[in-house]
Amino acid sequence: MVSPLVSGIVSEGEESQQLLATTSDSYGTLAGMTSNDGTPNNIPSAGRNDATTSQALAEEASSSEVSESEYPPPFQVTVIMVCILSAIFLMSLDRTIIATAIPKITDEFNSIGDVGWYGSAFMLTTSCFQLLWGKFYTFHSPKCVFLTLIGLFEIGSAICGAATSSKMFIFGRAIAGMGSAGILSGAIVLMVSAVPLAKRPLYNGYFSIVLGLSSILGPLLGGFFTTSLSWRWCFWINLPIGGVAILVIWLALKPTPAAMPGLKIRQQLAKLDLLGEFFLFSWLLCLLLALHWGGSGYQWSDWCITLLFALFTVFLAAFAVTEAKTQKTATIQFRVITNRTMLAAMWYMFCLSATMLTMIYYIPLWFQAVQGVSAIQSGRNTLPLVLSLVVGSTFSGQMVGRFGYYTPFAMASSCSMPIGAGLMSTFGTNSGPHIWITYQIILGFGIGLGMQQASIAVMTVLQPEDVPIGVSLVFFCQQLGGAIFISVGQSVFSAKLIHGLTRVIKDLDPEKIIGSGATNLRKLVPKESLQDVLVVYNDALGWVFIVATVMAALSAMGSFAFEWRSVEDEQRPFSKNGDDKSLLSWSRGEQQGAM
Repeated sequence: MVSPLVSGIVSEGEESQQLLATTSDSYGTLAGMTSNDGTPNNIPSAGRNDATTSQALAEEASSSEVSESEYPPPFQVTVIMVCILSAIFLMSLDRTIIATAIPKITDEFNSIGDVGWYGSAFMLTTSCFQLLWGKFYTFHSPKCVFLTLIGLFEIGSAICGAATSSKMFIFGRAIAGMGSAGILSGAIVLMVSAVPLAKRPLYNGYFSIVLGLSSILGPLLGGFFTTSLSWRWCFWINLPIGGVAILVIWLALKPTPAAMPGLKIRQQLAKLDLLGEFFLFSWLLCLLLALHWGGSGYQWSDWCITLLFALFTVFLAAFAVTEAKTQKTATIQFRVITNRTMLAAMWYMFCLSATMLTMIYYIPLWFQAVQGVSAIQSGRNTLPLVLSLVVGSTFSGQMVGRFGYYTPFAMASSCSMPIGAGLMSTFGTNSGPHIWITYQIILGFGIGLGMQQASIAVMTVLQPEDVPIGVSLVFFCQQLGGAIFISVGQSVFSAKLIHGLTRVIKDLDPEKIIGSGATNLRKLVPKESLQDVLVVYNDALGWVFIVATVMAALSAMGSFAFEWRSVEDEQRPFSKNGDDKSLLSWSRGEQQGAM
């Protein structure tokens, strides 16, 4: 049995478990894909994740009577799954490997003001394109769509690795995010077509292991490449591994038929929420631009920032109206979000993700810029945060599985997260290991306690047909929280840094600050002022940590609003065979029992 230590420690791992959780259940009607008489329906467009589509496809594949002889032979399945897992590893690694490389990237491009975009650009396109790719998996062969998305991810990685400017690098991150948006769900669909039902829990365990390892190895590999080779290897490493994966999958895996074949382009477009996608992307982009430019490139009172916030409001209102008027193909299904626990789970995950990703992106910056350590050492120094998150997630998964109640652990998370983040905001220039290790452990354990609870709550309180929609919305909020608050952190950091440095060094040009690198800033100031500069830098990052603290505290508005429901209730809607423990099997590692 695989240790649950690597099961469910990151949200992607939870999602893969949820998408596969129902492949062994006997649903009579595919969720959102067919009506009771078997005729195709519009696939629900709820959620910014393609969980609905991939789950429906997985259920469809598992419900058919297919003998094991019709699947590829074991050796071929092994080769295919190694390549699929490699693609997932690269996709997941790309989200964290950049954290320890960012300071050196800003040094080369003199772009400390663009730190927020390096994370937000990736998550912006990921969240906006997840649903779109999910629909494409039903219109075309999943194999072809999956390979296309890996190729798109590879193109984005190549652009990042060859970038000659910060803008080119941000563009590459956005392209990579577009490709990564559908890789995980596509991998699950392909696994269902290649692996017999009885063996899927085995490979499901591998999914969790790969996703867990990538989250741990990301900062370490990023630091190693940056220190020993170049930060560009954080992206070039994707090319040979991804290229081999594309070639092997193309040659070894038989094409799988589309779930909705034969649709003309006009019919396909009619099933897409394109107008909603447009307004979603537009209001997110306007908000991120306003947060990025406000206080650094422009004054907050500048007409440009005012216009961006006005456009943000208009596009957000247009998005809401569009969703209300087109519920058949809408992204947001009102019958789902009117549930109290559903709203609470969305808000809770938004705040938790905002806290976690803000800290993950800016803690390495504190180590490298303030304490002056190397990139690889900063990766090692963040291990207490990652490992305590693993422990917290494992502990909560075991306890919820044993006692049935998830609400207390979400509440405990909302209480411990702000304590850890708040303590980290007190870092000083001379803070020793005993301080930053302890504070990271408190924060990481708190995040881990609550990582799984939002999705568990949704699966417990919603009706079976609405569970994929609810889970999708939870993961959309996760992406949204990270995309927005990495930029918020950048705005706060830049504003506080400029204000502090111009106060300490009277003749220092603010434009030089924004146009410098994270660690190159030391070269812009006289040596006699270096200690004062480090204090200012430390204080600016402290304000970023305060932002994370506020969001961690606000998560309590979600966790304390959860219904006190047990996953072992007899009326739990997700269980149709009386096995109340099946819901949590993925978080407890029980699905990997065959291993």
